[in-house]
Amino acid sequence: MMIDWSIPTNVDELEDRLSMPYPEDIEFARRLDGDVIILGAGGKMGPTLARRIAEAVDYAGVEAKIFAVSRFKEAGMREKLEAHGITALRADLLDDEAGERRLADLPRCPNAIFMAGMKFGATGNEPLTWAQNAYLPGRVAEHFRKSRLVVLSTGNVYPLVSISSGGSKETDAPGPVGEYAQSCLGRERVFSYFADRYGTRVCIIRLNYAVEARYGVLLDIARRVHSGEPVSVGMGYVNVIWQGDANSAVFRSLGLGASPAAVLNVTGLEILSVRRLAEEFGRRFGRQPIIEGEESETALLSDACRCRDLLGVPRVPLEWLLDLVADWLRRGGLTYQKPTKFEVRDGKF
Repeated sequence: MMIDWSIPTNVDELEDRLSMPYPEDIEFARRLDGDVIILGAGGKMGPTLARRIAEAVDYAGVEAKIFAVSRFKEAGMREKLEAHGITALRADLLDDEAGERRLADLPRCPNAIFMAGMKFGATGNEPLTWAQNAYLPGRVAEHFRKSRLVVLSTGNVYPLVSISSGGSKETDAPGPVGEYAQSCLGRERVFSYFADRYGTRVCIIRLNYAVEARYGVLLDIARRVHSGEPVSVGMGYVNVIWQGDANSAVFRSLGLGASPAAVLNVTGLEILSVRRLAEEFGRRFGRQPIIEGEESETALLSDACRCRDLLGVPRVPLEWLLDLVADWLRRGGLTYQKPTKFEVRDGKF
């Protein structure tokens, strides 16, 4: 199956591209043992992940149902998923009275992907942040203790590290800065506890900056360059990965679960200069970016070499991503209006 390298020009084309399974996804689907349930599937990543899995299963010709669980606050999202053969279940995982189903009512599928969590608004709402990120995982891990579990976490559980280090490795000690990152480490510890207690096969994904045209670090930088706003380089270096590549890694990580829990960094292999990214967008927009501040000696960076060794190299190159985001902005394409706050160094989100 060949990758289409044309630039998507509308949301439908973009979502098709994010959802199209790679040959390795289809091959993994052929070995998939049973149904898949995605918890917290209504966010930025969940819908196209659900579609990718459903399409991989369809191409593979295997019998497996795909369930997507969410509060489904976005109008039409539930119907869009169901149009692709996905069973959409409305539930509030934290509040048994708020949805059509309680957590206890959800099917105990052999394969479960946990994506629910809270980041933005964490500062000033710390109790809910901890409930969502550290208490809820215990309830989910108990319910799905016989499943293979992939758990979405974040590279924020690592401390800021020297640029020359190449990024934090899975074997490095966590050092979360701020309550959001601390609560995410709490999520990991809770799932790890249940992996030990029940022998549940768990793979924890520490994801750093999945990007697409509507959201992500590249869009944050491009928007500032395009509008003539300054680009801060205090957090001077980042990792990014095309969300489609991240979707593929998350799906295939169902085969990497272990007890004790496995940990996997998922991000791009390059360490990217924020200043250079701003200059690249400036070249595409025909304007000089305004740079604010100076690069610090440390940044939030992850080493994804283990992911490369286990799952392969991300398919989508940086130049294509830069062209996509620049073209999307020039067209006035829909964006989520949710900055990543990648430049935050004190952990306050």
